[in-house]
Amino acid sequence: MSEVVNANRIRNTLIAVAAITLSIAIFFGFQTQTGSVSLESQAKDSTPIEVAIANGKPTLTEFYADWCTSCQAMAPELAQLKQKYGDSVNFVMFNVDNNKWLPEILRYRVDGIPHFVFIDDQGKEIAQAIGEQPSSVMQANLEALIDHQTLPYAASTGETSDLKSPNNPISDPRSHSSQAKSG
Repeated sequence: MSEVVNANRIRNTLIAVAAITLSIAIFFGFQTQTGSVSLESQAKDSTPIEVAIANGKPTLTEFYADWCTSCQAMAPELAQLKQKYGDSVNFVMFNVDNNKWLPEILRYRVDGIPHFVFIDDQGKEIAQAIGEQPSSVMQANLEALIDHQTLPYAASTGETSDLKSPNNPISDPRSHSSQAKSG
């Protein structure tokens, strides 16, 4: 009978040790997710869109969700970029799960996250990028945004104009007129 009691004690001790170990692992796991670089803390510290559009600085907007693993993976890098460029660029964040931002979600046609919109210092949208971006790509885009240059790694948006070349006398390229031969 004492062997059964000893076996039960050993089993119970092992179960208790396993439970304590799992509790500690879960505790530390939650600590890493809620660090100082969390999406929530960055969103709280972001510039309100009304201020960003009016203050004469270019703006990087990020549409994100707390459950988005790409958004979470980029959070530390974006925090570093904000620390480096925060004096020159507004950083604005919109949580797509908050209906408050539905007008912005529709305006910028957000259909994937993370979704970045680059806005010039006049408040005009100039480019967008969707998906997880390497820090070097975001840095290059921010530097171009600050310098009023074409963003190297983002899809340009905005107005386009008709091409009118002064060197081409043909008004309709599909017309095979004699002008093209005599030119």
